[in-house]
Amino acid sequence: MVVILDNIRSLHNTGSIFRTADAAGIAKIYLAGITPDPFDRFGRPRQQFVKVSLGAEKTVAWEKAKSAGRLMDKLKKEGYEIWAVEQDKKAIPYYKVILRPAQDKIALVFGNEVSGISRAILKKADKILEIPMRGKKESLNVAVAFGIVTFHFLYAK
Repeated sequence: MVVILDNIRSLHNTGSIFRTADAAGIAKIYLAGITPDPFDRFGRPRQQFVKVSLGAEKTVAWEKAKSAGRLMDKLKKEGYEIWAVEQDKKAIPYYKVILRPAQDKIALVFGNEVSGISRAILKKADKILEIPMRGKKESLNVAVAFGIVTFHFLYAK
């Protein structure tokens, strides 16, 4: 399983996702759009990132991608199914999806903390998954949502 982080703004969220990805055995994280990477433009570790990631940027493969859409097209050609995690009229609850034993080419997409995943990216997704909400708030922190969905797929086989 690989992950696409599309236009995540926060160094803390991205660092937290790296740490959780390490724990879950995620093969690779793609940092698309404005999603920050672990190092600044001079190659120095970003302190806000590494404080949260606890070194996971050294154990989880990652790559920058300018465009999530072009990356998704590339991954689809490589045989990946693209599953976006977002609230949408077409979304199905994440827990209703179970991975088949041979289904290892899945790319999970998570979007911006404020605006979520764009309509254009959602249209390219093979499935849209959501975490149902019961309270007054309409969403969870992106790093928390990542952990919930990722660990579901890790154990619901």
